[in-house]
Amino acid sequence: MDAATLRATQAPIKERYKSDPAAAFITLKANGSIDQDGIACKLETGRQIAMAGLHPATGGSGLELCSGDMLLEALVACAGVTLKSVATAVEVPLKSGHVIAEGDLDFRGTLGVDKEAPVGFAEIRLRFDVDTDAPQDKLDLLLKLTERYCVVYQTIKNGPKVSVTMNRV
Repeated sequence: MDAATLRATQAPIKERYKSDPAAAFITLKANGSIDQDGIACKLETGRQIAMAGLHPATGGSGLELCSGDMLLEALVACAGVTLKSVATAVEVPLKSGHVIAEGDLDFRGTLGVDKEAPVGFAEIRLRFDVDTDAPQDKLDLLLKLTERYCVVYQTIKNGPKVSVTMNRV
């Protein structure tokens, strides 16, 4: 897809959202069910069932997906799609590109070994390795716009309001 095709594809969508801002608000959903046999959760991905379980650092077998890895994978996926979309829009030709996310966890927190140890990632690093002949100012713009428009990056960075409930069924 080139810049003109991308703009033509997105133009009616953008116009609709300008004229009807409420149409831009969409609720995304994810569903899972607790596995009865193991300490795991079956996720409905739309394509197949994915099984998430404990990370080996917390006693898991390593056969199931780790939710921490999945968070980083979601960041890589979103950042990669956003990077490619922005590169297309601002006409930065990419010969190749790789997106890498790393996150540091102290598993003492999630296992309750140390009440002072945080639960969750202490730091997440996102890196883009790109092969392009574009000048540095275009790469600076590409990075700035990718950061600005990557939904998962902005969600992690800004920490949205989160709520949790439990219902008896």
